Amino acid sequence: MTKATLLQRLQQLSLQSKAKFGILTPQHMVEHLILTLKMSAGRIQIPEIVPTEKQLAQKQALLFTDFPFPQGIKAPGLPATLLELRYLDLETAKAELIKSYEAYQLLFQENPTKHTPHPRFGLLNFDEWQRFHAKHMNHHLGQFDC
Repeated sequence: MTKATLLQRLQQLSLQSKAKFGILTPQHMVEHLILTLKMSAGRIQIPEIVPTEKQLAQKQALLFTDFPFPQGIKAPGLPATLLELRYLDLETAKAELIKSYEAYQLLFQENPTKHTPHPRFGLLNFDEWQRFHAKHMNHHLGQFDC
């Protein structure tokens, strides 16, 4: 997903946007995307795992096929309830999402061979993170018809 596409889709999101599935509010969804971008850029430290065979199969299915993320898929390590909001409002969260996207892109431009940990799939390179973020963002923005 390009920055321009992300900006365009975020313009469609408002506090009144209704989720087609899940418990996230529009701001919770944006803040969730911020967390994953920061994680992929190494700005949020998570333990490095060695993925199991099942996790490697999930990685292959989720990242290297055209299949979208399934509704109801759970992110490892997140509680079943909503996290406390970190940003003042939705617009502030949207701005932070773009900032986090830019920082993630810059990290890998400056370090093209870098790998950073994913909580389910182990170490990912830039191409794998690109695939993950595109599908992940499509999943959640689509959750709100954006």
